[in-house]
This record gives sequence, C-alpha cells and structure tokens, in this order.
Amino acid sequence: MIIGITGGTGCGKTTLLEVVRELGGVGLDCDRIYHELLETDPTLLARIARRFPGTVEQGTLQRKKLGSLVFADPAALEDLNRITHQAVYSKVAALLTPPPDLAAIDAIALFESGLYKLCRVTVAVTAPREARLQRIMARDGVPREYALQRVRAQQDDAFFTQRCDYTLENDSDSNAFRKKCLAFCRTLEGWEHK
Repeated sequence: MIIGITGGTGCGKTTLLEVVRELGGVGLDCDRIYHELLETDPTLLARIARRFPGTVEQGTLQRKKLGSLVFADPAALEDLNRITHQAVYSKVAALLTPPPDLAAIDAIALFESGLYKLCRVTVAVTAPREARLQRIMARDGVPREYALQRVRAQQDDAFFTQRCDYTLENDSDSNAFRKKCLAFCRTLEGWEHK
C-alpha cells in the first residue's frame, strides 16, 4: 500500500507522513529527497547548470540566483520543475523497490511530477488559510507577508481535493489531527495494520 500525500505548505502533510512511519511504514518526504539530491547527484546539478548557467558554482547550487531566475519567468520555472521532478521520481521509485507493505510519499507536486502513478491511494491534506499562515510563520520563522506570498504562489485546495481519492481537513489542534490521520490509515482497505 503506497499512499500519496499532497497539499499546500502548512497544511499538515508531515503529520500524516509521521503517522505512517509510526505504523511501521516507509515515509518519503520529497522536499527532503530533492535537497539531498542537490548535495549528492552531480547529474541533477549538471542539468540545472546547463539550463540555468551561473546557478551552480563549484558543485553547489546557488539557490537565490536560481530563484531569481525561475520565479520571474514561468517558462523557466516549468523547465526547472521538469528537471527536478524527473530526478525525484527516479529516486522515489528506487526507494520503493521492492514495494514495502506500507509507504507514503509526501509531495506537493504529487500530480505534476507523476509520483501519483506509484500510489494506490492519494490524499489531499487541507487546512484553513489562517492556520496555514500561523504554522508557516512558526515553522520557518518568517513574517506574515512572506508566508502569505508562499501560500498564494501554490495551488488552491480545490486543485488537490479534485485530484485525490481522499481529503483530510486539518482544522483542529495537532493532537486531534494526528488521531484523524491514524483513523484514516486504519480504514485503508488492503493494508494489514498492527
């Protein structure tokens, strides 16, 4: 059973991923995998450097330089996503071979990257905007306006809920949402939980 988890930043995807891990499953955080690949995969860096000259210096991605290029140009962002999605997809597929009894893939770009094809079920994690802003500000130590820009730059809840098999609304405190995630996992058909 491979569960695809998606939704905007600050919604609580990580909580569901942690619950899957607590239940003995494999939990793959695609954001973390992407950052690890930037440190360990010279092929990925070379592809980025070819498409975005000057953004890789001495084997290190210059994130601010890359960000200034791609966030000002939708076509450039699409090119970067195509490069990075391919690398992350390959890594995730390798990590899930052979398939474990239970695994979860946490990916904001679950559908855009094609990772949903590896999943038996997909789950959208949503939350009220104000709760998301508070979580982002606390987690990342950023001002409200910056958190708001990040939320506005992402797909809205409908994008995720219309594509996913299930939706979990994170509209309560963290303990209540953790219980909701646990209850959800235990309802999944075909997964023998302990």
